[in-house]
Amino acid sequence: MASTYSSDLQLELIATGEKAGLWGTITNNNLQILELSASGYFTVSIAAADLTLNLDNGSALGDSTATGKNLMIEVTGTLAGNRVITMPTGAERVFIVKDSTTRSNSNYTIGVQNVGGSGTGIVPVPVGSTCVFYTDGTTANSMKLAGILNQGNVQVQTGTNTPYTAVHGDVVFGETSNGGGGTIQVTLPASPSGGDTVTVMDASLSGGFASNNCTVDRNGSPIQGAASNLTLSTNNQAVTLVYTNATKGWQKQSTNSYCLLYTSPSPRD
Repeated sequence: MASTYSSDLQLELIATGEKAGLWGTITNNNLQILELSASGYFTVSIAAADLTLNLDNGSALGDSTATGKNLMIEVTGTLAGNRVITMPTGAERVFIVKDSTTRSNSNYTIGVQNVGGSGTGIVPVPVGSTCVFYTDGTTANSMKLAGILNQGNVQVQTGTNTPYTAVHGDVVFGETSNGGGGTIQVTLPASPSGGDTVTVMDASLSGGFASNNCTVDRNGSPIQGAASNLTLSTNNQAVTLVYTNATKGWQKQSTNSYCLLYTSPSPRD
């Protein structure tokens, strides 16, 4: 009987009485695959094309057909378009994606999916973040975001990349003094889920939201129960919005104007 292969990592499963004299080689290969899934690191440029990961039978360390067996996948390069990272359907996988790409002022996106994923099955990667993804591999749309290990940030500037459509986990630095100054717009995700967050803050090098407002477009969902956009109009303002449900929509977790205050130490007696 020929060898079979496990569904998740494609480990070679030797049938009784088969592969005489090859057990050591095959076992070592399987151990290398387990090592990849526990601590493997794979870096690749996605500047010019999407990335399709591989889980080929028996492929292991150093094999280009084993890319999907790594624990961490770091993507690099200056994006020339929207990019999608695809994991084969049929395998249960937990893996990490680190975004080290340069998106400049393009508003290009990166998504993670199973083969055939569409709509909400393509899970966005927040700019500059490191995220944990998981899939049970049962359907094309079974890819999920388990958590954000490290948040990045995206700068939205007057005259360059406004309006900007945010994704869950984005931290948006608003710069309204660029090119002589002007307003900016941050559009919230179109199909949010409960617990999704977007943070927007004034990071202007001069002036700020008081001179040039930042509009947070609700994109079809209420903001604090109201069918109206949110205007940020105070210098140094920062707000984190959390999506709750279809009725309340996005709720402000925090909103403030902040400053740094230095007080001299009290003189000693």
